[in-house]
Amino acid sequence: MSNGRAMSAETHEAPEATTFLKDFLALIKIGIVNSNLITVFTGLWLAFQFSDRHFLNELDILVYTIVGSALIIAGSAAMNNYIDTDIDPLMESKKARPTVTGRFKPSAVLALAVSFIVIGELFLFSASVSAGMFGIAGVLAYVVLYSMWSKRRHVSNTIVGSISGAIPPLIGWAAVEPTLGTGAWALFLIMFIWQPPHFYALAMKRTEEYRAANIPMLPVVKGFHRTKKSMLAWIVMLFPLPFLLMELGTGFIILATLLNIGWLVLAIRGFKVADDLKWAKTMFIYSLNYMTILFVSMIIFAVFI
Repeated sequence: MSNGRAMSAETHEAPEATTFLKDFLALIKIGIVNSNLITVFTGLWLAFQFSDRHFLNELDILVYTIVGSALIIAGSAAMNNYIDTDIDPLMESKKARPTVTGRFKPSAVLALAVSFIVIGELFLFSASVSAGMFGIAGVLAYVVLYSMWSKRRHVSNTIVGSISGAIPPLIGWAAVEPTLGTGAWALFLIMFIWQPPHFYALAMKRTEEYRAANIPMLPVVKGFHRTKKSMLAWIVMLFPLPFLLMELGTGFIILATLLNIGWLVLAIRGFKVADDLKWAKTMFIYSLNYMTILFVSMIIFAVFI
């Protein structure tokens, strides 16, 4: 498909190729792929460190896991775009998606999505059967439970969607230690609980878009005040979770707790702000930095175990 589109242009071949690349990266939601790979690698890395195994001696597992995870996440994202073809044109922020503009035909998107998922699973099963099974669970949770079922029907869709977003670190861990352990489930819980306040902030920014598309996001159904209360509750639940990773040392516990306190303070301030959308944007940015700093710090602190 890509070669056909590139060859069909009679002029401006370089810009066409650049545009196609941007469209492809948008189709697979490259930002989501990259952020999830951070959590996959963290799970993989901690499993190596906690089991006293060296990743340089098992680079095949590293490659199988990272490549496989990237492919199933990209494939699932493309499948989500395929499923949402009817509602994306109603949302201003999604009108540039290649499935909306017509740059990618639905049949091609479906074929690409399925191919990526199948090939990705072959890589994950090459790492371990457990990693492959968690990969399947993640795909089903995102594509079926979230995209096809809960997103358009239930206000709890964000919580349901958080299941799939919390599975990547389990995939990484299972590739090394298939039986998992407390550390693996700690990563799962951190990712699961982190997601609602993160996505509620985004949903607040796009409330009118979701309303136009008839998607029952929490801010649309319950309003901003109720959404803020829910975000606060989820953030509070993050506080005990770093203590499940005591092996990473006191430094990590302190850093994680400071990050939690900062997010909590910001959440509390939300009840007094005059501009809800500006506050939601700040919450969203903080959540992104929170996740990146927390998981990268896990990798760093694990080195000194």
